[in-house]
Amino acid sequence: MTVQTYKDLIAWQKSMELVTEIYTLTTLLPRDEIYGLSSQMKRAAVSIPSNIAEGFRRNHKLEQIQFYAIAYGSGAELETQTEICKKLGFLTSDQLQKAASLLDEVMRMLNKLSNLN
Repeated sequence: MTVQTYKDLIAWQKSMELVTEIYTLTTLLPRDEIYGLSSQMKRAAVSIPSNIAEGFRRNHKLEQIQFYAIAYGSGAELETQTEICKKLGFLTSDQLQKAASLLDEVMRMLNKLSNLN
C-alpha cells in the first residue's frame, strides 16, 4: 500500500488511538488537575498526530524531520506526565498500560520516520 496522505501512516493512526486513550484516562484524574496534568496531557497527546500530519505535508525533507522530532518531543512530555500520574497515585500502571504501549509504539515509529527521511 502506498502512502498518499498522512492518514495512511500507521504512526498517525496509532497516535490518534493514543489521543482517545489519554482523553479517557484524564477523566480519572482528580478534579483539581483539570487545568494541570489533565490539560497538559491532552495537549501533548494531540500534538503528536498534529505534528505528524504537518510534517507529512511539508515539501522539504528537513522540515518533515523537524516536525516528526517535535511529535517525538511531545511523546516524551506525555511519557513524563504519565509517570507523574503514577508517582502521585492518580493512575495505576494497569490503568496506563494501553496508553504506555501505544506511546512506545508511536515513539518507535517516529524514530524510524525521522531516520528514513
